[in-house]
Amino acid sequence: MIIACIQSKGGVAKTTSCINLGHALAMNKQRVLLIDLDSQGSASLSLGIKREDISPSIADVLIDDIPIEETIRDTKIQNLHIVTGSMALANFDISLANHDRRTERIKDGIKSIIPKFDTIIFDCPPSMGLLPVNALIACDHYLIPVIPHYLALEGLVNLLDSIERLKAGIGATGELLGILLTLVDSRAKVTGEICDLIRKQFHQDVFKTEIKTNIKLAEAPSHGKTIFQHDWNCSGAEAYQSLAKEVIQRTKGKVKHEQKTRKKRG
Repeated sequence: MIIACIQSKGGVAKTTSCINLGHALAMNKQRVLLIDLDSQGSASLSLGIKREDISPSIADVLIDDIPIEETIRDTKIQNLHIVTGSMALANFDISLANHDRRTERIKDGIKSIIPKFDTIIFDCPPSMGLLPVNALIACDHYLIPVIPHYLALEGLVNLLDSIERLKAGIGATGELLGILLTLVDSRAKVTGEICDLIRKQFHQDVFKTEIKTNIKLAEAPSHGKTIFQHDWNCSGAEAYQSLAKEVIQRTKGKVKHEQKTRKKRG
């Protein structure tokens, strides 16, 4: 499965979710590739890669046509690999503005390595620019992290509407894997109310797992570690293990549904 983690707003624990979900899936014996599409390279830094060692990166693949095989690197985590992000991605929209297949660059770039991995995760930048559009075309499913704050519900509705309009315009077929509630502060009454509103409106599209505020999750990236490397026994680690199980269940169910649909059509 190819999963794009998409959110137009920053500060919603998108990168935190990508690296920890990736590690949790790797612990479930999946071969996982994390592709850092953010010019800040946050996912790469969070996995202990120093900024001076960031090259070669996904920018070399998308802009300069370097084979992606030359950019995949191991992490300290078994079964988890990464293609780093780069500041060169900040100019991606301009660099590819006149390219005939500018919206298919990621799809074309990863084609050769798809059979080598069970799951590929795109950590997208906080925007709806050309990189997230590329990710939507290349992915099977997309995941949306959301903080249950004031106006979050309206923002989520607008984001989903934007994604659907983009999909219709560019012919993308990726489906919503789930909405992930992040940075959930259980101490605040309003948080519970907003979570309930989101679940009431989106029902099964919302993951059962909630990622609650946790100091260990905030600390881990500064040490270049996932939550499982930093503190295996904390509530944040338990939450991402739970999320990984849900993702596996949902993707299996969707694969079976797609296979049945193909048989009926055939």
